[in-house]
Amino acid sequence: MRTLSALWDFDHGISAIDTDYVRPLLDASHLIVRGGRAAFVDVGVNHSIPLLLAALQAKNLDTAAVEYVFLTHVHLDHAGGAGQLMRHLPNAKAVVHPRGAAHLVNPDKLIAGTQQVYGEQRFAELYGEILPIPAQRIIKVQDNARFRLDGSEFQCTHTPGHALHHYCLVDLDSHSVFTGDSFGISYRAFDNKNGAFIFPATTPTHFDPQQAHASLDRIMAFEPEACFLTHYSRVTGLQRLSADMHTHLDKFVQIAQACANRGEQRSACMKELMHTYLVQRVREHGCRLDQAQVDLWLEMDVELNAQGLAVWLDRLQR
Repeated sequence: MRTLSALWDFDHGISAIDTDYVRPLLDASHLIVRGGRAAFVDVGVNHSIPLLLAALQAKNLDTAAVEYVFLTHVHLDHAGGAGQLMRHLPNAKAVVHPRGAAHLVNPDKLIAGTQQVYGEQRFAELYGEILPIPAQRIIKVQDNARFRLDGSEFQCTHTPGHALHHYCLVDLDSHSVFTGDSFGISYRAFDNKNGAFIFPATTPTHFDPQQAHASLDRIMAFEPEACFLTHYSRVTGLQRLSADMHTHLDKFVQIAQACANRGEQRSACMKELMHTYLVQRVREHGCRLDQAQVDLWLEMDVELNAQGLAVWLDRLQR
């Protein structure tokens, strides 16, 4: 079993587990423990699963204690290891948006779509073999459905914008929301005395700015004290962060529109403008990392976000 290198404990039995996807502090799974019962929220990729099982051991929990695997959406950095994990959890149900359920039962289309984004070789390196989950072990979660874990109650709220198959998990006890990618990305490397820096995830293929704005408002309507992001874990000061997210979404749309008629240079144009914009905002936030480190933390998201904006532009033109 791989050694558990990063486990952070928060209040209300919530822990973050680094999934070691691409690099440390990029992708987190969250473990919720209430009264000896447990649930995971997002799981990383196949090579993350030993780390999640090690977290259970660290909490003196048997795999049989896990009742739910909440998958905010089926993008593989969130759900790629779900099939493997479920084989270790005899009592767990995978909870997924109805639009994503079929992709967990038969992941062929999900694999093909992800290979289009990353290429076959990089796909194999990042994700390995995606294992299916039997249909009888999947719960297709309807909007606002509620679940209980021991004495705690959770609400699943559909939040399209990043993906049509996205929901957020509202923890009514801790007054927090597990947001997947609907509340954006906030790497701890950019934290400073001014707090967290946040920006949207507009990755392929379902990005829709109007839905993304509405989903942010829907999250904030719960008046959460904290959000737990898959990239990367707990953030507070949500009024400022949600306002920043709305601003960034509008700017990303402006960037896409500015590059829309650039032909073969469209993608390069969007990446250049997005990189320039995010670096400027990171510096205004007070980040003092050297430029190579800033670029390292932004480069993958700039690439994927530009791809998602391109797909959105193409959809508008149909």
